[in-house]
Amino acid sequence: MEWFADDGFWVDFAGALFAPHRQQEARNWVATSPLLEVAAGTRVLDLGCGPGTYAVPLAARGARVTGVDLSATMLDRADLAGEQAGVTLRLVRADMREFVERDSYDLIISMYTSFGYFTDPAQNQLVLRNAWQSLVPGGRLLLDLFSKEIFARWAGTPKVVEVSGGHLVMRDTILDDWTRFRSDWTLIRGDTARHAYFEQFVYSAAEIRTMLDTAGFTGITCFGGFAGEPYDNHAQRLIVQASRPAQASRPRQAEEAGA
Repeated sequence: MEWFADDGFWVDFAGALFAPHRQQEARNWVATSPLLEVAAGTRVLDLGCGPGTYAVPLAARGARVTGVDLSATMLDRADLAGEQAGVTLRLVRADMREFVERDSYDLIISMYTSFGYFTDPAQNQLVLRNAWQSLVPGGRLLLDLFSKEIFARWAGTPKVVEVSGGHLVMRDTILDDWTRFRSDWTLIRGDTARHAYFEQFVYSAAEIRTMLDTAGFTGITCFGGFAGEPYDNHAQRLIVQASRPAQASRPRQAEEAGA
């Protein structure tokens, strides 16, 4: 089983992955970020929505939100979060390599480095092509990534963070000449420990620009955070905004394949 398909991983480590401060952070950014500004009725696809961290506050601002995730448990939590917030979410259990709804969305978001999961780089590229097809002409894609440049400052020594009822120990290993990484996590609560790991691609700003260009996107812009700050040595995240052209065109790889 591929690590991201293991529902137990998302359940056991939910306290670290979806901590309460992340919920508040998402609400704050949806309320203030020019990159996440939505008008009532805006059709939004949250790709890898998890428990609705961004889907719920976007819906609360009037967006028509579809959340896609492979984890049935996370979708159940998103449904509950939407119910508690008094908003309606459309939730779909699907693999992002397969999910396409052509010309359907004004905005697609991928948050918390939910991009780059797949060992085959062509499958990660496919996710971008699917997003291009699912956007309406003129629609936007917003990627939130822990980039290669930022990861270089982070990797090296193990990290210990407090989580509800215990501690999480994280150790990262660079793989394949800085192409991918492995992160080993050990969750310690009382006298029990739960270990898991995940592996995924880590992209530089230049690399993700090339991938988006290949997928047919234009207007590719990199930011260092949701406030729209520059992507420089002070950046804590890589936020990339790109658009599907308003005029009809096809992704480059589709043209090359004759699709």
